[in-house]
Amino acid sequence: MPKGRIGAWTMAGVLLAGMAGMIAGTGIAADNTQKVAAGVPATKQLLLLMDTDKNGKVSKQEFMSFMTAEFDRLDINHDGELDVKELMQLQVRPASGYHR
Repeated sequence: MPKGRIGAWTMAGVLLAGMAGMIAGTGIAADNTQKVAAGVPATKQLLLLMDTDKNGKVSKQEFMSFMTAEFDRLDINHDGELDVKELMQLQVRPASGYHR
């Protein structure tokens, strides 16, 4: 995969893993620990991509810059809003590498 881009599938997986982690923290389901563990490698990779100053941490500015770039990439019609059609692209478009 080319450096600098993270595929929509990976991004969705990371977000879902994070949500599963929140649910696991509430004790809702015991098997969520496995789901969270499955997302750890992608989460670590994502954090490395966000850490632009390479200090081992992701600042709010680094996080927001990354998310702004991802939003802009998903906003196909460039209207400043994500609609159902644009978000559905997450489900049908295969991973295309890494985000930068």
